[in-house]
Amino acid sequence: MSKGRVLIVDDSPTEVHVLSRILTKAGFEVEAALDGEQGIEAARTGHPDVILMDVVMPVLNGFQATRRLHNDPETRAIPVIMVTTKDQETDKSWGMRQGAQAYLVKPVAPAELVARIEEVMGG
Repeated sequence: MSKGRVLIVDDSPTEVHVLSRILTKAGFEVEAALDGEQGIEAARTGHPDVILMDVVMPVLNGFQATRRLHNDPETRAIPVIMVTTKDQETDKSWGMRQGAQAYLVKPVAPAELVARIEEVMGG
């Protein structure tokens, strides 16, 4: 039985693979989108339980995509966790101001990732 559905929005196939493996092992179903625009579309159509959002991506960056998701009544309730290499305090506070519920810096420890997902899902 699945613990929930997680949408990974990241332009790095390697990062998507690493995160997918961690989450699949932990019992989650995983979907992926390669940029912010695809991520928004996947969130609208698939209504995942949680979105893991990279920041540095082509087309639409993670901050912009998170803000759009947060401002859209259809996707506002889906928790977003920023998962990025951007580790400055200003990046973190900006991500949270865009509507993210949590902010993790890559590389993320598998236990921390799973704990944070369960936390934002209310589990």
